[in-house]
Amino acid sequence: MLPDLSDLLADAHVVALPMRVRFRGITTREALVLRGPEGWTEFSPFVEYDDTESAAWLRAAIDFGWTAHSPAAESVAVNATVPAVTPDAVAGLLARYPGCTTAKVKVAEPGTTIDDDVARVAEVRRAMRPDASVRVDANGLWSVDQATEALERLAPFDLQYAEQPCRTVPELAALRERIAGLGVRIAADESVRKASDPLAVARAGAADVLVVKAQPLGGVTAARAVIAEAGLPCVVSSALDTSVGLGMGAFLAAAAMSPGYAAGLGTAAMFEGDVTDRPLLPEDGRIAVRRVSPAPAMLERFAAAPERVAWWRARLERVHAVLGARAEAGDVATAE
Repeated sequence: MLPDLSDLLADAHVVALPMRVRFRGITTREALVLRGPEGWTEFSPFVEYDDTESAAWLRAAIDFGWTAHSPAAESVAVNATVPAVTPDAVAGLLARYPGCTTAKVKVAEPGTTIDDDVARVAEVRRAMRPDASVRVDANGLWSVDQATEALERLAPFDLQYAEQPCRTVPELAALRERIAGLGVRIAADESVRKASDPLAVARAGAADVLVVKAQPLGGVTAARAVIAEAGLPCVVSSALDTSVGLGMGAFLAAAAMSPGYAAGLGTAAMFEGDVTDRPLLPEDGRIAVRRVSPAPAMLERFAAAPERVAWWRARLERVHAVLGARAEAGDVATAE
């Protein structure tokens, strides 16, 4: 059931975590962490998301903070994440992910070229062990023609998959047919987490792998239902969460992720600080499956500016009202 707003705000803290390298167009990640009866949880939809889209993220926070989840494993394998950097920066970035044998490389960054992407992926492949897995993620920024050209050039680097190369489900389906001979699998991310029907991409035969994220899908419970119904290999990934939110993702990955894949949950390594002095950083290529409690000193050190705190608290109040209206309307699936 939907907790009272006062319960959500009783022990809520807004943080602004500086990032080591610009990622997803941002250099500071803002998040609201709060405590429920089962432990700390996180509400951190990206600032550009409207209240309707953010409702799933609040459902996730409530699910993790107000529901008991048992860890299905002690740890999960994670990938290294390589932003759209120049090749000379690759080795330093990979060093922050000790033991990781999978890397996800950002491509199609605005202001860069396919030549830049090829050079970056080539350096990642060179720097990692020969049997390492390399993924690329375009965040839906290529057209079908651009994706075809890019993946033809990137295929020789033995990609595990290409994540969201195009924006729409029909484009993914068209691309998948066009590059069938390349041996590059297509993974869907935004077509799952930002879709009104997260299973539409699977039913359309538009992807080989689904990338699922706990917060955008409404939490561990809801995401597990999506994974169970999808019928495709699934990889659990981060929404650039603090370690509190990464804990939520780790519980999901341990319970439901397809074997043979590394989760995209090593992203605490991208921050210069965290809400805890025991962040979920990769060790031997894995992160622990545990709930994370913030450290008061870290909450104080990385506290957001007062005007941003007010903005997030007002946002939480509005999104709580969205869920409340859905509950009154009897929309159980989106209100619980």
